[in-house]
Amino acid sequence: MLVRDIMTTDLTTLREDDALLDATLIFAFARSNFRHIPIMNGKQLVGVVTERDLKHYTPSILSGISSDEYNRLMESTPLSKIMTRDPTTIEPGKTVYEAAQLLYDRRIGCLPVVEDGELKGIITTTDMLNLLLQMLKEKGLVPPGQATGGDRTLECALGAQPLGDDSRQLSSFTLSRRPLPR
Repeated sequence: MLVRDIMTTDLTTLREDDALLDATLIFAFARSNFRHIPIMNGKQLVGVVTERDLKHYTPSILSGISSDEYNRLMESTPLSKIMTRDPTTIEPGKTVYEAAQLLYDRRIGCLPVVEDGELKGIITTTDMLNLLLQMLKEKGLVPPGQATGGDRTLECALGAQPLGDDSRQLSSFTLSRRPLPR
């Protein structure tokens, strides 16, 4: 199985000169959908910002700064100041095993998928866990009574709330996505 078979291709990207506020709003409205945003300079991938990066670098309103100062920092701090530069990447033709080994060895949560210098998608530890769950289900290794969902076997972890008849319902958000630069 290849990376291209399981990577996410519907990406939300930001530019390195976009502000902390831009990334914060994306993560706030897509809370359970993703945790990594590729950062672009034109067509070139230059970094990745994670939800954890934002939590670490966003000023705390409890620190005593005024709301005006907080807003100024959120609106004027470029993502280039907090992003991970030159992230580890993988090509779409590499195996899923190679991707999993990179994620594990480097203790990272995502691999932008790049081909001929162009961002094609992203593969994350969540994608790998979803694949593992699908494989366990296919092999008949799911313990009796465990919820396995349809295409989204991680429904419970992503915020599903049980309804009366043991079915699941996911919250969903619609984002305005920026297309990848052409």
